[in-house]
Amino acid sequence: MISLFSRPTYSLPRVLPRFLASVMTAIALLLAAMPAQAQSLIRDTEIEAMLKDFATPIVLAAGLNPESVDIYIVNDQTLNAFVTRGQNVFFHTGILTEFDTPNQLKGVMAHEIGHIASGHLARSSESTRGAYGTLLVAAGLGLIAILAGETEAGAALISSSQQFATLDVLRYSRINESSADQAGAKYLEIAEESGVGLVEFFDKFRYQEVLSQATRFPYFRSHPLSSNRIDSLREVVEESPSFEKLDSDEDLHKLSVIQAKLTGFLDAPQTVFYKYPETDMSEQGRIARAVAFYRSGDIKNALRNIDSLIEEFPNNPYNHELRGQILYESGRADDAIPSLRKAVALQPQAPLLNMALGQALISAKAGRDLEEGVKYLKATLARESENSFAWYLLSQAYGELNQPALAEYAVAEQAYARSDYRRATQFAQRAIRDLDKSLPQYRRANDIIVIASANLRSGGR
Repeated sequence: MISLFSRPTYSLPRVLPRFLASVMTAIALLLAAMPAQAQSLIRDTEIEAMLKDFATPIVLAAGLNPESVDIYIVNDQTLNAFVTRGQNVFFHTGILTEFDTPNQLKGVMAHEIGHIASGHLARSSESTRGAYGTLLVAAGLGLIAILAGETEAGAALISSSQQFATLDVLRYSRINESSADQAGAKYLEIAEESGVGLVEFFDKFRYQEVLSQATRFPYFRSHPLSSNRIDSLREVVEESPSFEKLDSDEDLHKLSVIQAKLTGFLDAPQTVFYKYPETDMSEQGRIARAVAFYRSGDIKNALRNIDSLIEEFPNNPYNHELRGQILYESGRADDAIPSLRKAVALQPQAPLLNMALGQALISAKAGRDLEEGVKYLKATLARESENSFAWYLLSQAYGELNQPALAEYAVAEQAYARSDYRRATQFAQRAIRDLDKSLPQYRRANDIIVIASANLRSGGR
């Protein structure tokens, strides 16, 4: 399910219920200085799994660790993709829905990974480093907030950093662009993927070369395009043994489904109904309509579409997840639990699915499922230890279970994940007064006190 960052991080839309109470003075100054647009980030287990699946062979071919390369989805309909230091790759929803084939997506991935592996960000010229550094500070602070679960505030920082007047400093030189092309083509060849998709994608927007800088798509403002560059890339990829390799049916299906899901969540419902009329009984059509009906408040027709998919594809965890989301966000937490339980059973390693089930269990009317909810929240945190919303939910559950020391510990972890070191120290100190010294939470609370106190002394908040 899609999780737009503005409420509790759940899956495709779920957004954190509130902004960060405060995101340090520096962030406030940055937000004041840089006009942010209405952007957010998206988290969705299905989309993230597809991107990871497509990227892993390319990342390995580049000699990088797949666990060290993070991919983020920006809710922005403009055509753009970019990287930041720290091996972070960002895709706008506008570019994800623009790809005609999975190979085009893989081609752009390979190009962006080429920038990372070639060290183009680290070797920015001295003449641009100052302005570029300012932009990276904003993006970096945004990422800290996002990784902590405070996604709306983080997204505002990242979007403002992108819109900052010094965006031109991110423009790679034509030499760097050609270098990333060549590196990307090499990685695709090693991964036994065709490079034709990257050529097709650039060819599709060749006309951008003659437009003014102001009227180009953001991607081609930061990645200057030229006919010579496209032709040089074509010569290289045509020599690859995998040049004529076609996208698999499985990959084609994955991309078309996530594009339909994005359309359902991000386009106006009437636009979705026009694009996917009731006569369209494809999987993609029913997913898009289910979401559009849900967003229109028509829960009956939303469930009708998703139930038909579950009947046809009973082992697809994402359909059960979407059904659970629709019910939970309609105020029917108890009814959502069976669907979310089925999603977790089908994909037990997915942290967002575990968190969705944990959230529903602790929200159940009778409160009888608190201990089970704790189990699933812990499963989330075992894989995403800095997810502050999961820590928040866990603190609620411990409070309901009359375990105040553990509740205070969870609040300390939540605050620590948000870099709120003062609050983290306060609640960790409260927790250790009552926690059994043999518990791992006691030792971790002491660690939080030591690290958070050091950060406060060095000027943190």
